[in-house]
Amino acid sequence: MATLLMVESWVQSTGLALPPLLRELGHDYILFTRDPALYPDVDGERHPVVRDADEVVVVDTNDRAAMTGAVIGIVCRRRIDGVLTTCDYYLDAVAELARMLGLAGASPDIVRRAVRKDAVRTVLKRAGLPGPRFAVAATWDDAQAGAAEIGFPLVAKPVDLNSGTSVQLVTDEAGLKDAFYEVTSVERNTRDQPLARRLLLEEVLTGPELSVEAVTVAGETTVLGITGKSVTPSFVEAGHVFPAPLPSPVVREVEAHVRAALTAIGYSHGLSHTELKLTPSGPRIVEINPRQAGGYVFDLVHRVTGVHPLELLVALALGRGPGADVTTTGTAAVAFVLSPVDGVVTAVEGCETLDANPAVERWQLDVPGAVRRPRDNNDRAGHVLAVDPSGDRAGELAAVAVASLRLRLADGSVVTPAPVG
Repeated sequence: MATLLMVESWVQSTGLALPPLLRELGHDYILFTRDPALYPDVDGERHPVVRDADEVVVVDTNDRAAMTGAVIGIVCRRRIDGVLTTCDYYLDAVAELARMLGLAGASPDIVRRAVRKDAVRTVLKRAGLPGPRFAVAATWDDAQAGAAEIGFPLVAKPVDLNSGTSVQLVTDEAGLKDAFYEVTSVERNTRDQPLARRLLLEEVLTGPELSVEAVTVAGETTVLGITGKSVTPSFVEAGHVFPAPLPSPVVREVEAHVRAALTAIGYSHGLSHTELKLTPSGPRIVEINPRQAGGYVFDLVHRVTGVHPLELLVALALGRGPGADVTTTGTAAVAFVLSPVDGVVTAVEGCETLDANPAVERWQLDVPGAVRRPRDNNDRAGHVLAVDPSGDRAGELAAVAVASLRLRLADGSVVTPAPVG
């Protein structure tokens, strides 16, 4: 049995799955959090992040000195075997604490580079990897100059947020101004950390969107598989299928491109979730995320390969390698419940069809309650996870299951959840 230090967590998805998994693996963990109330009750019980912790230490997790002092207080009375988090905003803190304790972990400098979208673009360009034209804007003049160089339409996004937050397709100067002031006016993220307040402008990439799930140990990257992604025109992820239905030559090309990108940024230890577009000119990186995939992709990988990415997260924190070879059987998919309108859902019709559907392994709805047309990945109203154990129809099965639902709204209207712009 090992004792791990968990520095905060996501609230949903991996945040719900990792705590009970740690217990199943026979490990204890100490939770560092600036506020346990960040993790609300789930179905009338304490959130698993807080509930399953062997010890909860309230400390300012945005203050490195405070965390260092808290760690010193702990190691005087008990052993820490590894440090981890599921939350992007604490990856560099985890790397720093692991280094301080002499434990396995990524280089803090490399992690800080990997979580900055503008830094990744710069490094990949210097390495000679093909990618979209881009510019970084700290001022309105910068934004105008960058847009003039790239040309409309373009993609605008903050350099240091996630979950698709504030990612926009910009088609003219008015849209550019809206995007610029939206990003530069927000001073802190949802965890009260200061933001760079810079806008990344990118040439629009066309083609299917994919993500490569991988684990890197001592600079050697093992690809767990490639996920196919359904994305709305507003860049909200509507669903995932694993593995993506791709010809073998394309799989090899995509994997080689991602390995080259991870090498270019110096990534040598950890999980990675690299998003890319399969353009007519070949694969092009959208973003590199130095952590496990969210959006229940980890569930899909586990069901199809038998390899659990969150178990790998634990193993990496403890200094262990990825273990067995990866083999795939069948397909698994998740489709998200997205409301096509803003409103208040009072009831959901069709849930009985999900219970009777043999392809549906799990479903969850976060309504009744307020919903809105999806602006980012936090606007999902639920999900359906489907499996095709011996075929490639899981994506279709999950999408059809979601489309069988009806959302009844407070104004008396009834809408079908579906991907919208």
